[in-house]
Amino acid sequence: MKTTSRTAALALGLAGILALSACAASAEPAADGGERKGALAMSFAGLDIPIWVDQLEIMEPIITEAGYEFLSDDPAWDIQTQVNDWENWIQRGDVKAIMGYPVQSDSMVAVTEKAQATGIPVLGYAGTWEGTSFGVLLDNYEDGVRLGEEAGEWIIENYGDGGTQPVALLGYWETDLGRERSEGIVAGLENSGADVSINEISVINLDGGYSAAQSQLAAEPDTKIWLGMASEPLQGAYQYLTDQGVAPDDPDMLLGALDATDEILDIVTIEDSIWRLSYILPARQLAEANAELLIAAADGTATEDILIESTRVTPENAADFYVDPR
Repeated sequence: MKTTSRTAALALGLAGILALSACAASAEPAADGGERKGALAMSFAGLDIPIWVDQLEIMEPIITEAGYEFLSDDPAWDIQTQVNDWENWIQRGDVKAIMGYPVQSDSMVAVTEKAQATGIPVLGYAGTWEGTSFGVLLDNYEDGVRLGEEAGEWIIENYGDGGTQPVALLGYWETDLGRERSEGIVAGLENSGADVSINEISVINLDGGYSAAQSQLAAEPDTKIWLGMASEPLQGAYQYLTDQGVAPDDPDMLLGALDATDEILDIVTIEDSIWRLSYILPARQLAEANAELLIAAADGTATEDILIESTRVTPENAADFYVDPR
């Protein structure tokens, strides 16, 4: 049996955001000493997501080595800012391809069509929308289903006769990726047959996750199951839980999320960690795919999407996924 309710938590505090400005790289000579071929642009919805920041850092040397200037922006989750940034890139006259993860994909259709009309291919990150040429694609819904099913199996094994278990789902329904993952997690829990009551809490960053955990425990103090459509909000919840005295190896607690930063990998490798389920789309693999597709699109050789599949992280293989090797 499953019941679902939804509440909202504010995504608080964007301190520490790394902003790579729209003119991130200067018009220096190419790595081989020749002139730049032009510029390639990458636009994430906001730079308060560590895995996106990691990708930009990895992408820049690949793109500059290929002879292009690398541009990026920080719309800070404001759709008009993102549209304006793209308009500015189009007007520059030297941008050869744009890739993005829109704040709202349907609101990017007009500027996407404008870019395509001027000969600038537009590529999608994590999905595509009307007017895009190709994309680096993620199987967001199925990744969510997988997490939900495995969480449900753990709940049945550990609480099968304990009645309905409250589940805090730190999801996000304002973007395609967030919605698909969040809906997949709910579907996975349903598939498992676990007896749960799901509280869907819309959050996007660490501070929001911290606040969400505080509110959830005030409402349902016995909440033991915490799932996240992304790792950073769940990390905020983890910090609140441990601040309140929850042991990092509490046998009654389950945390699980999609994505994993180096900090999450550190948590996963704690012996008997409560962060029991983690699936990673490695930042380096994503960044290299982004750069590959951008360069191919600019050179006129792109022919198909690139699909990236998530990988289950365990204490045994976590060392393979660090951005900064331990």
